[in-house]
Amino acid sequence: MNPARRRIVSYPCLLLMAGGPQRLVAKPRYHFNGKVSRETLESYLGRSITMQEIYKSPTLDDDIRMLKNIGAKFVGRSLYLWGAESRINDSKFLAQGRDMAVRIHRNDPDVALQSALFEIVTEEVDKIPIPAWALKEFGQSPQSRNFQYTKMLFPSKRFVDHWRRGQSVPDIRQVETKMWFFFLAASYVDVGIEAIHLGQLDLMGAEDQGYREWAELIRHIRGYAAKKARRHYILLDAHLPRGGPVVDGRLLLDFHSFPLRPKEVPDSPQKTVLEVGYSDAIYGRSQGGVAPSGWTCDHLPYLVEFDNFGGTRNAGQASQAHGASIFAWGYDEITWLANQPEADRNEWLRYAWYWLKEHDRDGFLEMPGGRMLTNGPVNPNTGAKLNWYFANTRTPVCPNGFNQEETIKAIWAAGSKR
Repeated sequence: MNPARRRIVSYPCLLLMAGGPQRLVAKPRYHFNGKVSRETLESYLGRSITMQEIYKSPTLDDDIRMLKNIGAKFVGRSLYLWGAESRINDSKFLAQGRDMAVRIHRNDPDVALQSALFEIVTEEVDKIPIPAWALKEFGQSPQSRNFQYTKMLFPSKRFVDHWRRGQSVPDIRQVETKMWFFFLAASYVDVGIEAIHLGQLDLMGAEDQGYREWAELIRHIRGYAAKKARRHYILLDAHLPRGGPVVDGRLLLDFHSFPLRPKEVPDSPQKTVLEVGYSDAIYGRSQGGVAPSGWTCDHLPYLVEFDNFGGTRNAGQASQAHGASIFAWGYDEITWLANQPEADRNEWLRYAWYWLKEHDRDGFLEMPGGRMLTNGPVNPNTGAKLNWYFANTRTPVCPNGFNQEETIKAIWAAGSKR
């Protein structure tokens, strides 16, 4: 797009930065053991950043330096599998995760690293032996066998081959699915993970009446964490378009999460804003109840993130002209951000942070640190499109950094969320 066509439009919420009304906040707290208070949880959410699969990042040294520099406390999506389950048999996968955790915790032992259990299972799971302890956990008779893909599927054939042939959405009602997820969760806890994102929980639980099956799996995961996790607790969240699961008045998750869902501004090419009630955005809709750590809330705290999920065929063109769309100007959320000029990226991060302060103080912005791009901007040095967003300051050791590091640091330094 020709930069001359851009129409610069200010973001009103940024006026808050110039001495406007702000709530006095308590000093952030980052210590927990066995349970987490709301104040401590919100301290973590207020310093959260997505670092997708940082364990295998080509710029791992610089990523770890950046996390220390900005003062990150919650590192999202740091270690996980999306399909390709046989990698769990490769000692390198978990060894890299353990090394990542050790190095980050050496800089700051209070950092909580997040993993994920996603809404996919493939035929590769058939290659993985079920450990005896996972069978015992779910009351299964001792036996020597591998996990079975077909035993994790919806009996109704719902979502079978949903992603592609041999790649389906698992049914949380199946014991085999629960054993698989428990095995993964335990493996992540063992290498230093203290938070797990449960992906599209409602998709995997499409036939789970009242979230009873999810509640059972979560009970097992929390029980393992109580014995084995660094601080005897696991922080759980999921993407929840319906506001989050509540069973008998008790919340299943420690916090909720969802994509940002930016809304296009039709007369301002490439501009987007946030809006309560737009599309399926979570703003104002996070469910309340009794949190897993025992405190009560009207609305559970939540994160909103720059999600990646592909794009349209018309990259750079309006996507929402005929109604709400998850795409912003033809891009997913992180790719839209990456395609903006540096000054606009910095401005939008400040805008989103302060918009949440003004419109829903239960919400927290998860900063973009490292994430896959579907249709990224062109690298002027190579002519190739960039396929990864790095918030890092651009240097010889991170030549494709997008230069948001110091902006994130400054926003966080201005004060926590509450």
